[in-house]
Amino acid sequence: MSGTFFTFLLFFSSSVPALAQAAAMPLLEETTPPQEHPPTVPVVIIGNGPSGISLSYLLSGYKPYLDPATVHPNPILYRKLQETKHLPITEQDLEYLSEGLEGRSRNPVAVLFDTLLHPNADFGYKFPSVLQWRRDKQQHIPHLVLGRGTPGGAWHAMEGSMLTISLGIWMELPGVNYKDLTNGKRRDLTSDRATPEEISSYYCNYVKLKGLQKNFVDNTYVTSIQKLCRGHDGEGGALWEVRGYQQVQNDTHAPFCLFAENVVLATGASDSPVRLGVEGEDLPFVFHSISDLGLAVSQRKLDRKSDPVLIVGAGLSAADAVLCACNSNIRVLHVFRKRVDDSDLIFKQLPKMLYPEYHKVYNMMCNVVGNASISLFPDYTSFPEHCVVSFQSDMKCLLQGNNALKAFKISMALVLIGTNPDLFFLKGQGQYLGQDPTRPISCKQNPIDIDPYTFECTKEPGLFAMGPLVGDNFVRFLKGGALGITSCLLKRLKKKGKLISNGGNNFI
Repeated sequence: MSGTFFTFLLFFSSSVPALAQAAAMPLLEETTPPQEHPPTVPVVIIGNGPSGISLSYLLSGYKPYLDPATVHPNPILYRKLQETKHLPITEQDLEYLSEGLEGRSRNPVAVLFDTLLHPNADFGYKFPSVLQWRRDKQQHIPHLVLGRGTPGGAWHAMEGSMLTISLGIWMELPGVNYKDLTNGKRRDLTSDRATPEEISSYYCNYVKLKGLQKNFVDNTYVTSIQKLCRGHDGEGGALWEVRGYQQVQNDTHAPFCLFAENVVLATGASDSPVRLGVEGEDLPFVFHSISDLGLAVSQRKLDRKSDPVLIVGAGLSAADAVLCACNSNIRVLHVFRKRVDDSDLIFKQLPKMLYPEYHKVYNMMCNVVGNASISLFPDYTSFPEHCVVSFQSDMKCLLQGNNALKAFKISMALVLIGTNPDLFFLKGQGQYLGQDPTRPISCKQNPIDIDPYTFECTKEPGLFAMGPLVGDNFVRFLKGGALGITSCLLKRLKKKGKLISNGGNNFI
């Protein structure tokens, strides 16, 4: 894998001193000059999670057609599909096809692609996909997918024993049935869901099965992306300079620089945990990842005799932490700002039969008499409509609620109130790309502003974004970004007469 990538290293030296110097640098020096004639890649994708993988699949010439053996249950959409059934969906009018469709994504193409892959899924039906995939090597768009680990992205770092919130079939990518790669394992009533370990394995196997490995460069860290003016070559426009380093043998950092005509941001949203911003949050017993709780449990640093663990948050990560602690007989203080009857709580949107463990946590959260949980859950205490005021060096935390301050001695604190993307490699951390350019990029509050049908950033031509960065936090919907971006790039390259016809990465 790295052999292919090293052809792109514009200032990589094979000498031992140069490698040693690179290994000592946490980030690439931005003053390092590129070589005179850098290679230009049509598309560089930053991020190798399900967003980057699904986009690589479509860019590699895999094209979706209406399967003539199927009928879509939406008669209006089906009539539209019939009008141009000889064309792949990527060459059709996505705005026309998306018109009138409703779903759980704010992006119309995401809703369109989802209803083609999983018709009427929100109504509990399991209709087969109406798409048929064919590969056309004449329409392969050369690209590179740069990821910090192996294909699968953040899924490799998630707690392996938890079950995904989405059904297994909703985690699958185009063209490969999820159950076919997981041997259709059955567990219990929740068997339609999957563990992160199963999902990450599926994504790795998907890349191999579809022959996408040549497009993926593992263990790659991007440190800078900036737009450059194109030279006077008659083509106009601009190029993107992408810099970073690849971690190779012996933890050596091999710096690289390459140019791209188009850059796709597919980095997800798990880079930077949201912080409370209170006094003492940097103390060594305050953590922002559920994996730290799992580590403390495995190392037997916590048990029933320990002071309770403070868990802050009312989302699924906080619920997972509550389950982990309770299953290990560790006492829990659970603090969250919302009321237990708040309609925005995620638990109210989950069917009880499919998500029994999360409804158990929700019941625990609701069982409050006065200021304490009832004895039905003696090792768990719920604090709705409370917030953390501070953490103290003597292992105490101060809570505010009901016009009263409360102090507790704790063994550790887990602040699990969400994550934000870290776009440090962009100008101004990419804030200017947001729907509100005065605020940092946030997947829920301030996603990147894009054209709804091409996923191109409205403020930066040639820069695209997909997945959580544009508000699609579920794998089920982020695949729509792959459809929109591929459709856009195919049409542009055809117009310029630059579509690759040899089916290979001719820039390697």
